[in-house]
Amino acid sequence: MIRYLLSKITQIIVVLLCLSFLSFVFIKLAPGDPVKAMLDIDEVLITEAEIEDIRSEMGFDQPIFVQYGMWLKQAIKLDFGESYLTNRPVLSEIQDRLQASLELMGGGMLVVILISIPLGVCSAVYQSKWLDHLGRIFAFFGASIPSFWLGLLLIYFFSVKLKVLPFIGNNGAESLILPSLTLGLAMSAVYARLLRAAMLETMNKPYIKALRMKGIREKSLIFKYSLRESMIPVVTMFGMSLGNLLAGAIVVEILFSWPGLGKMVVEAIMNRDYPLIQAYILLSGIFVMSINLIVDLSYYLLDPKLRRKEQRA
Repeated sequence: MIRYLLSKITQIIVVLLCLSFLSFVFIKLAPGDPVKAMLDIDEVLITEAEIEDIRSEMGFDQPIFVQYGMWLKQAIKLDFGESYLTNRPVLSEIQDRLQASLELMGGGMLVVILISIPLGVCSAVYQSKWLDHLGRIFAFFGASIPSFWLGLLLIYFFSVKLKVLPFIGNNGAESLILPSLTLGLAMSAVYARLLRAAMLETMNKPYIKALRMKGIREKSLIFKYSLRESMIPVVTMFGMSLGNLLAGAIVVEILFSWPGLGKMVVEAIMNRDYPLIQAYILLSGIFVMSINLIVDLSYYLLDPKLRRKEQRA
């Protein structure tokens, strides 16, 4: 286990270095001048020579490898520089928006859990019955509707027509309902179908049939044995789709004016705020790979065969 952890951590470090360098290069190659963008925002009249002086002070006249080295040296110390727009430390900007993004992602995952697990289990247990057909219909429409269109439909019905839920900004728990539903419903459809397929396969395995013949209650067979083993591909899928969750959160934050990291990074891209963009990409990579590491380790809790294999080794 220790060797495995050290190997995974080494891989994470290498991937993060590659990710940070490539994103740094691509950001620098993007069209536009961050210095002029800053000056336009501040509505400052300045000569071209003064612009060149500012560019030199910010290190933009250095070779790109030198610029990356300077940035990496500071990033290791968790110093990502200052935002070009607000002149505040980038880490402070991220910390101010982090809670809102975590609330949205947590709400989305809660929707996924509350819908996909019961629906997936019921579809498998009542295969080819009306509940299974209902689950298939939900999965078809949930996977087909784009998140922004689903969000607009929810806004129209619950905010414009019924006037029961707010849809702009973060003004309490009620403001979280529509964004969470928008983020979680599409993923719920995918996970419900995946769990159904895994449950059907597990319930037909010989050891489940043997336990059933021994008189084990059907409820125990479903929740204690079948569901636990069937969660392995679901957990794997969660680790692989985490990037889609982050991308979906950006769309949802823009649609609902949610004051999170996604809305922040879109504004940073529009205004060529390089330090903020670079820090967001790096921290997103750390987040995704850390979750994937946790997912890998969770296999030992879900699959007793892996633990026995480790003990024999």
